[in-house]
Amino acid sequence: MMTRRIFVLLPLAAALMAQPSPLAQLPDHIKVVLVGDSTVAVQGGWGPGFCAHFIPAAECLDLAVNGRSTKSFIDEGLWAKALEARGQFYFIQFGHNDQKDQLSLHTDPATTFKANLHRYVRDVRELGGTPILVTSLSRRNYSDGKLIVDPLREYAAATREVAAEDNVPLIDLYQLSRALLEPMTQLEADRFNATTHEDAAAERTAAAAPDRTHLNDLGKRTFGDMVAQTASPAIPALRPYLTSR
Repeated sequence: MMTRRIFVLLPLAAALMAQPSPLAQLPDHIKVVLVGDSTVAVQGGWGPGFCAHFIPAAECLDLAVNGRSTKSFIDEGLWAKALEARGQFYFIQFGHNDQKDQLSLHTDPATTFKANLHRYVRDVRELGGTPILVTSLSRRNYSDGKLIVDPLREYAAATREVAAEDNVPLIDLYQLSRALLEPMTQLEADRFNATTHEDAAAERTAAAAPDRTHLNDLGKRTFGDMVAQTASPAIPALRPYLTSR
């Protein structure tokens, strides 16, 4: 009886050994595309810190643009250009400018913002790519020693809802960044502040006010690392292309 069982298993074992390993089947080159606002963009966002985690076989394109919302990114043709890049993975983060009252930017978190995110997801899937939704990076303003909760939380909640409804991976950067920031003081959190930024003047109430929305090199690295570390377990197909840096 024992001999017969071994005889049956040997052909199966030989077949398994003959199959190429999963790593051997990886594409030689993939393209990862980031879209969003200035908190993702090269100048003052987490994008550069995140892109630094990829091996040479993965091209990381940061196509985020300062001052854009889910609405204006589409209206200005920036989304169409991002789709033309034909990436395999699209990281999508908006919210900071969707809050603004300006008609060309504003969306409602419960309606138009969610509708736009559903469109981003649908368009990427039609392209054959994988969409990944990212909630907004927290601002770094404190009052009475506590991190202020601003309306970004409504857009973060809406992003989570779309991720659940469309069954797409989610990087909850809003919660992750707040978990890091909440134990800090204002002075400690200001270590991440951008010193100069082309959009900073529009965000400040006074010329000398610190920029607590955008990031310096330390901030780019810190929050970019956070996105990469979360992406690795959340998106198994991307894991072989990510390094710990």
